[in-house]
Amino acid sequence: MKDILICVAGATPQIITETIYALSKTMPPVFVKELYVITTSYGKQLIVDALIRQGILRQLIKEYKLPEIPFTEDSFIVIKEHESIPLQDIRNNEENELTGDIITAFIRGKTEDAGLRLHCSIAGGRKTMGFYLGGALQLFGRPWDKLYHVLVSPEFESNPAFFYPPKKPKLIPCRMPDGTEKKISTDMACVQLADLPFIRLRGKLPMGSNNFRELVRQGQEGLDTALVQEPLKINLRDRALEVGNRTIYFTPIELSLYILLMEQKLHHCTRTERKHCLECVDCYTPIGHLMGREALNAFTACYARIFGKDSSKDRELYEKYGKRGGIPAKIIRQAISKVRRKTEDGLRDKNLTPFYTITSVGSYGSTQYGLRLEKDKMIIE
Repeated sequence: MKDILICVAGATPQIITETIYALSKTMPPVFVKELYVITTSYGKQLIVDALIRQGILRQLIKEYKLPEIPFTEDSFIVIKEHESIPLQDIRNNEENELTGDIITAFIRGKTEDAGLRLHCSIAGGRKTMGFYLGGALQLFGRPWDKLYHVLVSPEFESNPAFFYPPKKPKLIPCRMPDGTEKKISTDMACVQLADLPFIRLRGKLPMGSNNFRELVRQGQEGLDTALVQEPLKINLRDRALEVGNRTIYFTPIELSLYILLMEQKLHHCTRTERKHCLECVDCYTPIGHLMGREALNAFTACYARIFGKDSSKDRELYEKYGKRGGIPAKIIRQAISKVRRKTEDGLRDKNLTPFYTITSVGSYGSTQYGLRLEKDKMIIE
């Protein structure tokens, strides 16, 4: 497997050589075969001058007998505006987001090659560049890809005279904490890598874009629906709601009410273009729609499903409330209240309860009721 180094860098070219040096000192050592630098046009000028024209990269390779590392025009990923104009610096929100998209697309492309192992350094460049590099690796990184930060002794960190500890120590000027300058031997410098752990989401969430913001939105939707919400099953035989290993028992009218709200969401959704429900409440219904004769017919049908068609329970329900023109609002409100209490007691998790209980929106007099749970998490057995 080929080890490649990807750095974000700006005005401190030394983080590149420091990272290459530190990788070669790990156990087992990592020898970089390809090098890519994500930077601005200004950063590229500084890097080319120091590492190529001054020969510092070549010097490091020769001094420590490292494998050759091609470092050409193709090694640079320069942040550009939409008109393909290279950016001198990253100064505003639009340029920040553009940087995120470029880094994301590049990392995504490299992770498509199973023969590459990515070693990504966030030590240089703007802080947002490091953030985007780490974020892109979290979205697309494989188990063998790595993320690092380079740790350098304070006196030598960002020191324009220090690029790596040379085999033959030399004195270089260093800025001290009190602002004075003092010459210190490079054998006092410590360069090491912090191996940064990160959660790998590749293959676990929908990733249909190269836009970093959109990928985060898609990923958050996937997490909210896949990890937080367990499937819900309606067990008609036992008149129960099942969430994981938890069972919540309802009375027939409570279970019928719950089923009607489920079916309202499953079969009367007006936002079918949405992949996830999330905070959408367009399927919520006012209490009036749970009362009249049409609603009573729906409740009666639920009773027939719960008790079986040969039972008389559905006819008894219709006879009880048919003369009143439907189930009174007081009975419906009591059922809503009892469902809420039973789900809260049964789940015993304040983070889970809002997804499985009956929730409401709107002010008094215009309140609507429904279920927050995602449609694809609902099952009626």
